[in-house]
Order: sequence, then structure tokens, then C-alpha cells
Amino acid sequence: MSTVAAKGFLASRPALAWAFYDWANSAFATTVLAGFFPAFFRQFWSTGAESVQTTFRLGMANATAGLVIAFSAPLLGAIADRGGRRKRMLLAFTLLGAGSTFALFFVAQGQWFAAAVLFTVATLGFNGGVVFCDALLLDVAEQRDYDRVSALGYSLGYLGGGLLFACNVLMVVKPQLFGLPDAAAAVRWSFVTVAVWWLVFTVPLLRHVREQPPREADTGSAFAAGWHELAATARRVVREPALLWFLAAYWLYIDGVNTIIKMAVDYGMAVGLQSADLLKALLLTQFVAFPAALLFGRLGDRWGARRGVLLGLVVYVALTIWAYFLDSALEFYLMAATLGLVQGGVQSLSRSMYGRMVPAGKSAEYFGFYNMVGKFGTVLGPALMGAVALATGSSRASILALLVLFVGGGLLLWRVRLR
Repeated sequence: MSTVAAKGFLASRPALAWAFYDWANSAFATTVLAGFFPAFFRQFWSTGAESVQTTFRLGMANATAGLVIAFSAPLLGAIADRGGRRKRMLLAFTLLGAGSTFALFFVAQGQWFAAAVLFTVATLGFNGGVVFCDALLLDVAEQRDYDRVSALGYSLGYLGGGLLFACNVLMVVKPQLFGLPDAAAAVRWSFVTVAVWWLVFTVPLLRHVREQPPREADTGSAFAAGWHELAATARRVVREPALLWFLAAYWLYIDGVNTIIKMAVDYGMAVGLQSADLLKALLLTQFVAFPAALLFGRLGDRWGARRGVLLGLVVYVALTIWAYFLDSALEFYLMAATLGLVQGGVQSLSRSMYGRMVPAGKSAEYFGFYNMVGKFGTVLGPALMGAVALATGSSRASILALLVLFVGGGLLLWRVRLR
């Protein structure tokens, strides 16, 4: 295993190369998932369709990708552990995601089905790559450095995703500066830049990260052993109360985190804010989250990862209540900045906290379960918001449904005790 140098993990080339995969794939998360795709899908690929129909189409694309990766992640992780092919699997999913993102450039106006299929495949590639990137954390860092190395990854992700997104927003606002005819062409070229960015910055991980040797000689043996090991892992997880409590807590609160990431722009538009202000606020979140994720890593060293996550959840509860009374762009900017302070910290410390609970030699397999829970944590929040909005007729009331996730997840996490 590659270890972190005594003078600090920043001196470790494998750790830094590993962290740059977050820099690479965050371009997709920011520009495509949270930024341009939802609006472009509605205004360009689903032009002429009713709003409810467009929402249903996009929701089905998200749900399909999430369910596929949720059910396949543990098995893929078990296979990677047995076969020692985490880097190969990461590369395969990266090529799948980046290639599908690149292909969005060629989808013509009105072809919503083709756009939805490519988006689904790209999302699958993105999430699959995350499974194997998370598992490689245990190959590039000692346990004492998990918090800081994990935080480095998230901070670089926010910075890299934010930098490219800023360039993409400039392309859309001022397409003539880039020799483009209009904003629609700029959005389509933005998908190309995401694909190239994703591929280029995956190279450091492929070159400098060394994984543990395989336990099976060939893929077929690894596949068969993976099935048996997956079942054994499920039995072991059930017998470990700390893991069960953590995964239950994580499922709730990460669903709230993911819902805010995906629904913030829609919610802002529903309460009357302008899309330009919402995009600027999203950029602000990215750049605030960059140093904040690093600071949360140090907070995890001093306070412990569990306390750091609980602090972040308290802030999320306060933000959710504040969002109910939101009525100005200035308030949305302030909320975006506050969100950036805790978003990356909650994600990175959750990952490092779980890493401490994973048995030696079972990293990809156990992180498969972790990512499976995270992928299922993209359904409950939007469903709750939709149900409350439908029942009350108020978009504002729907945001309060997320309190169930943050408070419930925090209470369950309070019960978790690390060895």
C-alpha cells in the first residue's frame, strides 16, 4: 500500500493523484447534473412538452441510473476486491460517463428520449467511478490520514468543478467571445469540455496509484467469488451494529444533502428568483466549499469525524428552516455561501468515518454497500418534497420535509460509536 509521507499527506503523490479524480469527475456533477442539463432538457430537448411531463421524463432518467448503480455497486465492489481491478473498473466507468456526456453534443432539439438515455448512461458512469475511487482511498492513505485525504479530494472536486463551471457559464452568457452563435451552442460545447476535462484529469490516478494485488487469477473467478463474498458481506454488515446504525443514518442525511444539491435551483425558481442569480449562487457554493472541505478535514482530526458530521447537520437544519422564509436573491446568496461551508465537510467526513469501520482487504466490497446506500439516498427527499407540495399546494412547505431526513439522520448517527 502507498503510504503518506511523514511530513504530511500533501507530499504523497498517490494521495494527490487519487484526490484529482474528484477534480476530474466533479465537472460532470457541477456543469451537467446541477447546472445545465435540467434546464437545457426542459427548454431544448423537451421543447413544447408540458412542464409535468418534462419533470417526469427527467425524474425517470435520474431514478433509472440511480437504481442500476445502487443494486450493482456492492457486487462490483466485491468483484474488484477479489480481482484487484479497481483502477480498470474506474477507467471503464469513466470512459462510459465521459463518452456519453460527449455524445450529448450531437443530440438535436426535441430529441428528449436520446438525451435522457445518454444522461442516464453518463450518470451511471459517474456513480460507478465514484465506487472505485472511494475504495482506493485505503490504498493511498494510512487510517490516521483518512479525514484529511478524503477532504482533499472533496475540496479539489469543488475547486475543479467550480473552475470549469465558471468557464461554461461565461460561454453561455457571452457565446460570441468563444466564437459561438448562441447560448444553446455554448451549452452543447460545455458538455464536450466536461468530457475532455474528466478524461484528462483521470490520468494522474491511473499512473500513480497502486492498488493491492488481486486475490483471483482471472475475471471469471473473481466474478464467481464476488457473488459469494457479496452474500457474506451482507451477513457481516447485519451482525455489526455500528455499521448498521451508520448506514441507516447516512441514508437519511445524505438523501437530504443530495436533494438540496439537485433541487436548489428548482426551488429558487419556484419562489420567484431569476435563473441567472441561481447559477451565480451555485458558483459561490463551489468556491466556498473548496477551502471549507479542507478545514473540515482538520476539524475531523481534532474533534472526530462523527462530531464534525453532526455539526454540519445542525447547519443543514438551520438552512432548511431559513429556506422556508426565503424571499430575495441576497438571502439565496447567503444561504449558498453557508451551504458551501458544510456540504463538502459532511460528505468527506462521512467517507473517512466509514473507512475506519471497513475490515482490512474489504475496501471496495464495503464501499460498494456505502455507495449503494448513497445512491438510494437520492429518492426519498424529492419524493417527500413532491408529496408535501401536492398535499399543501405550497413549494415553500415542501422544503420543510427535509427536516425529517436531517434530524432523523443526526439522531441515528449520535448512536454510532467508533472503535
